[in-house]
Amino acid sequence: MKVALVYDRVNKWGGAERVLLAFHKIFPDADLFTSVYNEKTASWANKFCIKTSFLQNFPFAKSSHELYASLMPIAFEGFNFDSYDLVISITSEAAKGIITNPNTLHICYCLTPTRYLWSGYNDYFRNPFLRFFSKPAVSYLRYWDKIAAKRPNKYIAISTEVKTRIKNYYQEDSEIIFPPFMFPQNDTSGKTKGDFFLLVSRLVYYKRSDLAIEAFNKLGLPLKIVGTGSQMSYLKSIAKPNIEFLGDLTDEKLSFYYKNCKALIFPGLEDFGLTMVEAQSFGKPVIAFRGGGAMDIVKDGITGEFFSEQSLESLIKSMEIFSNKSYNSKLCRENALRFSFDKFKEQIQKAVSRN
Repeated sequence: MKVALVYDRVNKWGGAERVLLAFHKIFPDADLFTSVYNEKTASWANKFCIKTSFLQNFPFAKSSHELYASLMPIAFEGFNFDSYDLVISITSEAAKGIITNPNTLHICYCLTPTRYLWSGYNDYFRNPFLRFFSKPAVSYLRYWDKIAAKRPNKYIAISTEVKTRIKNYYQEDSEIIFPPFMFPQNDTSGKTKGDFFLLVSRLVYYKRSDLAIEAFNKLGLPLKIVGTGSQMSYLKSIAKPNIEFLGDLTDEKLSFYYKNCKALIFPGLEDFGLTMVEAQSFGKPVIAFRGGGAMDIVKDGITGEFFSEQSLESLIKSMEIFSNKSYNSKLCRENALRFSFDKFKEQIQKAVSRN
């Protein structure tokens, strides 16, 4: 069976990219189709045979793909998959819009319906001027996205939250297959320091790192932040000295912080949230906003605590509950086993064979 993988763009590193590598592990000979590929910022992808769209040679497309959002539909519709038996689009945007013939099975592993068009529209277009001037482009892209959503033969959602969104925005049914835990594991046993809290995230608005910073500014507790993003300068400017920014880390260095933290803070409404699974695998509890993928991962009061509103008061209240309880690290590690690669591989293979 000749297989192709399709991904929106290969120019960064994060949880979705770990999922892409999991698919590569299942289908090692599959070609990878994508709009743009940045070799400098995505060196992890050199193991793929990558086929890019015409956007690859456009100015700034590798680093600022959002400049060409209106051209993404044409970019993915331009690929030819006639020689492939199976195509799997791993996508949160336009990759599902590829065109395949009736003899090619197209399965969409949906990370979320296009966030900036639907569930995250108000976050992305908070500026009224940007909202006004982007209206024509958004209207066009929403129209195309609805059409493109009918092209896959089958949808697989990464969480209960995403399954609901697929039904709500695309009127399509889907089954849930959770992303696999792919973080390299060393020894996670034994006592650890546990003298700081940890936040691991891209530093963009919808991740709500600002909420965590606001809470820890008030509490005065040590918080270490791993990640970079467009909000990094602003977040540094509002953070007090008890908050440390570590930037992007290798998996080996990140392992140290997972192992030695007191808990992971997860303030955003996320499609899934692999960092929560990573923290649990090290035996660490998670303090998370009650919504999105966290509902599939964290066992309330057992492997972590939820806060019900994305507000300073709600997060601080949850921190107070956390400070007066103890959590069994063994139960946290056992919880992470629900998201093993072997289970993911078995479920994906079954989904393919049923069609």
